[in-house]
Amino acid sequence: MSIPSPRRPRRRRAAGRVRVTVAALALGLSLPLTGTSMAASATPEPVATTVTGSAADRSWSVTESGDGYHLTLELNDPLPVRDAVPEIAVDGASLGYARQTADGRTLTLVTTDPRAAHPDDVQVAWNGTADTTTSSRHAPKGTGRPGKPTADAAALTAAATAQGPYTVARADYDFGDTAVTLSGLSDRSVELRAAVWIPTDAKGERPVVLFLHGRHSACWNADTAKTNNTAWPCPDGYQPIPSYLGYNDAAQTLASQGYAVVSISADGINSQDASYTDDAGTLARGQLVLDHLDLLARADKGIAPGMSPLLKGRLDLSHVGLMGHSRGGEGVVKAALLNAGRAHPYGIEAVLPLAPIDFGRETLPDVAMTVVLPYCDGDVSNQQGQHFFDDTRYSGADDDVLRSSLMVMGADHNFFNTEWTPGAAVAPASDDWSASTDAVCGSGSSTTTRLTAAEQSEAGTALMSGFFQLTLGGQDRFLPLFDGSQGASTTVGAATVHTEVQAPGRSRSDIAPLTGPSPDVTVTGGTGTYCAGFTGRPTISALGACTTSTYTSRFPSWTPANYAGNVEATPLLHFTWPDSAETRAEAVVDVPKGSRDVRRYDSLAFRAAVDETGPDTDLTVQLTDGRGRTAAVAVSSLSDALKGNPSSGTSTLLPKTWLQTVSWPLRTARGVDLSDIRRITLTAPATAGGVYLSDVAFQTVRAGSGGPSDLPQVSVAGASAAENAGTVPVTVTLSSASRTPVTVNLQSVAGTGTQLATAAQKITFPARTTSRTVRLPVVDDTVVQSTADTVYKIYVSVPVGAVIGQDYARVTVHDDESTA
Repeated sequence: MSIPSPRRPRRRRAAGRVRVTVAALALGLSLPLTGTSMAASATPEPVATTVTGSAADRSWSVTESGDGYHLTLELNDPLPVRDAVPEIAVDGASLGYARQTADGRTLTLVTTDPRAAHPDDVQVAWNGTADTTTSSRHAPKGTGRPGKPTADAAALTAAATAQGPYTVARADYDFGDTAVTLSGLSDRSVELRAAVWIPTDAKGERPVVLFLHGRHSACWNADTAKTNNTAWPCPDGYQPIPSYLGYNDAAQTLASQGYAVVSISADGINSQDASYTDDAGTLARGQLVLDHLDLLARADKGIAPGMSPLLKGRLDLSHVGLMGHSRGGEGVVKAALLNAGRAHPYGIEAVLPLAPIDFGRETLPDVAMTVVLPYCDGDVSNQQGQHFFDDTRYSGADDDVLRSSLMVMGADHNFFNTEWTPGAAVAPASDDWSASTDAVCGSGSSTTTRLTAAEQSEAGTALMSGFFQLTLGGQDRFLPLFDGSQGASTTVGAATVHTEVQAPGRSRSDIAPLTGPSPDVTVTGGTGTYCAGFTGRPTISALGACTTSTYTSRFPSWTPANYAGNVEATPLLHFTWPDSAETRAEAVVDVPKGSRDVRRYDSLAFRAAVDETGPDTDLTVQLTDGRGRTAAVAVSSLSDALKGNPSSGTSTLLPKTWLQTVSWPLRTARGVDLSDIRRITLTAPATAGGVYLSDVAFQTVRAGSGGPSDLPQVSVAGASAAENAGTVPVTVTLSSASRTPVTVNLQSVAGTGTQLATAAQKITFPARTTSRTVRLPVVDDTVVQSTADTVYKIYVSVPVGAVIGQDYARVTVHDDESTA
């Protein structure tokens, strides 16, 4: 038996005292890269004010000088190693990302925000929310909306987790802790170490699946059970934590089904990315993935000394899938983008970001992708990885791959990796959802919706195994795990999973993306407002905010990205209506001529969510053909998208407002001529309410055919200028000309100075052009900066018609008041 031909085209806190100093770039950027010289510091202006304070678990100070308020926070317990970037909150409001020393004992922040002048309280924050333990004595809203297991769902889970026909052998390799240097890590050295599962009796070359874990403590002491993330290689008495062995079940399952599986170690990056990177280690992680693929390519040819002979002639690197957990999620996206820029790329056809970060908002067209989001994530709690789905939907004109995003109810961040799971891990581990009594996500609550560690591990194995067997192996039987066809929700083992899905471009007709005003869309009897993001955040968008909430972790589609905080996020239609006993509110979509014959498609689909201000609701969906005949169905009979997600009533992280795909099978739309559909009408009920709507399309969901994108790559270059120059020229380039216009967003990020404002702008490349120069305004102030040369960072993000190449650069501004 052989697989079908592949498709082508948390951590325990250690004892001791931690000092946290948040000094730095307002966007949480890291220390300058090694080797970057800075001019001598200018003499600062006299100190105006110093304010100090303390609490039982921390102390802080604020010093005012010419360039703003310098905050220093000291904690009694070590800052935990997390995938999220630490922030400093003043009186409960986060003022920016923290800069931490290599030993994790000091964070600093420089800000001009006046709230920092006289704080009553200063504390650590994560994902925009102050780090406080939340408990609840209230019953949850809802019950977690458990799906009804079906025979099909149970069979799919069983099939995805079943051992296959092949015998599996290990072909691990380890070339030491300093085997490779990474330019994305300031040319510092890391390990080249991996576990490898190979199906020994499967004939020929096998598709390759590579796993990359996220950011966990790098080292631990077996005698004291203390962790250490301060140095690499590990200090004396400590050994590396084997995070890369935490996906053994998924690896064994896939290998037994005929895949070569490689899980790589990234401890060296984890221990150094806070101090030696400009992007929290994303580039370094992508480079490490490609270093391993290069090594595997040599092993396949039999020219890699030290590699197992089991690998010779057994690795099909024209069919590669990548899974990345947490920071590893953005890392594997970066690897796919770096790979696409190579003259001879590997065949990376499928990527699965698992509970991922998305600090830079890269897009990934032309590669099949499923984003997995855990509802009870206590680490990357704002679920920013949703942007990978949202941003990529319309970013490539010839994109022809399956794209989905899954919300796994009851799952936390850590338990997908057994080495991060208490009771299963070798080293110290913990539940990242720390509020154990939370009524929805607390593991100690009688009303909890949480999965056990074993249940979550099974769900993770099923999704990883099913995804790669679908996309690399052509096993279409696993499509229902990712296309929402199970109905209101899918069950994967004990897990309830909700779905967003976008069909490949060639099997989809986009009728109304609802990303902005269109003459084909009208709203009567209610209000239809196009919106994006949060109130109070300046963006380059002309659209208003969708919500006035300050709880950014409750809205994954709009959570601000670390390096693109002012870039428009997920525009859509907010449809609201008042109470009405007679005239019902309607949102009407006229189907354009040329798109009215929908017989080739399986379903009418759109994304929807009940808004956060109102009760659960419903809509009636109606199709009207050219002769005025109609067919209608209630959304509630197709999906539970218009029911609110569960809330404990106290957690600032819950409930999540997250759009689900509503899919109406066209075979059930009886009485209308599917060759001549003229109108789609969404009718509201008589009771007042509101919903978010997006992505109206006719589609047939299939796996599609993916591979490295051949779109041009967009890159940004560094620049420098004197403060009194007025502007600094920044050049953005394309690797090749496009026949159609290309757009990309440029975000400047404040450093420790005040000369370059944090702002974003959209850049358009007209067809057949490859370079644009943008002049960023520089403020010529009278402040003596703390250094003669201030380094700011600039990032490009969310391209359309291109993909990201070099996504960040430095702008250096020389202070004309300085004598240096």
